[in-house]
Amino acid sequence: MRVLIIGGSGFLGTELIRQAVAAGHETIATFTTRRPGPSPDVAWRHLDVRHAADVAGLIADVAPSVVLNASSGGAHWEVTADGAAHVALSAARHGRRLVHVSSDAVFSGARTHYDESCPPDPLTPYGAAKAAAETAVRHLAPAAAVVRTSLIIGHGRSTHERLVHALAVGSRAGVLFTDDIRCPVHVTDLAAALWELARSDAPGMFHLAGPDAVSRHELGVLIARRDGLDATRHPTGLRTDAPHPGPLDVRLDSSATQRQLRTRLRGAREFLG
Repeated sequence: MRVLIIGGSGFLGTELIRQAVAAGHETIATFTTRRPGPSPDVAWRHLDVRHAADVAGLIADVAPSVVLNASSGGAHWEVTADGAAHVALSAARHGRRLVHVSSDAVFSGARTHYDESCPPDPLTPYGAAKAAAETAVRHLAPAAAVVRTSLIIGHGRSTHERLVHALAVGSRAGVLFTDDIRCPVHVTDLAAALWELARSDAPGMFHLAGPDAVSRHELGVLIARRDGLDATRHPTGLRTDAPHPGPLDVRLDSSATQRQLRTRLRGAREFLG
C-alpha cells in the first residue's frame, strides 16, 4: 500500500512513518521547513498546505491509497483550517482514503465528558481552527475519518515530556496546572489505531484518547517518576489564573471508537507506570 503522511516530520508523524515502514508500506511523507535526514525507506516531499495547487499536485503525483493528515499549524488559520480543507478537497477528488487528525481543543470543557456525537464549542483560536478543519473535512470528504485525540505522550520526545524535564532541571520557567484535565494517549497506540482506521473504509468521527483523565500536574509527576526525576521540583498552578485560561476539564470518551478497533488505547497511569 502506498501511503502519504502529511506532517511526517512531527512527533506523531515520525511514529506513523515508523509503523508504515515496518508494515511494508511504500511511504511518502511531507515536511514544511526542515527536511529530515535521508532514509532509504521514506520519500520526503516538501509541502506547504496553505497552497491548494501544491497539495493537489502532490496528491495527483503520488497517487496514494491513503492520505493521513497529521500536520499541525497551531492557531495559524491558513495552515490548520484552510490547509485541512485543501487536503480534503484533493483527496476526495482523486478518490483517496483520508484520515484527518483533530484535537480535543475543539471543546470548551463545559460538559467535561465528550463522545463522538458532541459538536465543537471551542474557546481558543487553536480550537476554532481545528473545529473549522473538522467541518471542512466532513463537508468536502464525507467518506473521510476525522479523529480527535488528546495529549500525545511517548518515548520522552513529546512537548509535554520535554517540558517536565526542563522544569525539573530549572532550564525553563513555568508551572504544571492542577485544574487542567485531559486524557493522554501514547503515540505508539495512537499511530497504530490511526493505521487501523486508515485500512478500513469507516467514515465519520472517531475519538482516540486514553481512558485515564489526569491533570497536567499528575501527568508531570508520572513522567518524572518514570524518568527518575524529582517530582517535587515541579511548580504547580491553576490554569484559571492564567491570562488566557482556555478549556479546563476535557475528557474524550473513546469507548465507542475503541469497540471498533483491535488496538487497545492504554491510559497514562499504565503506559507511564
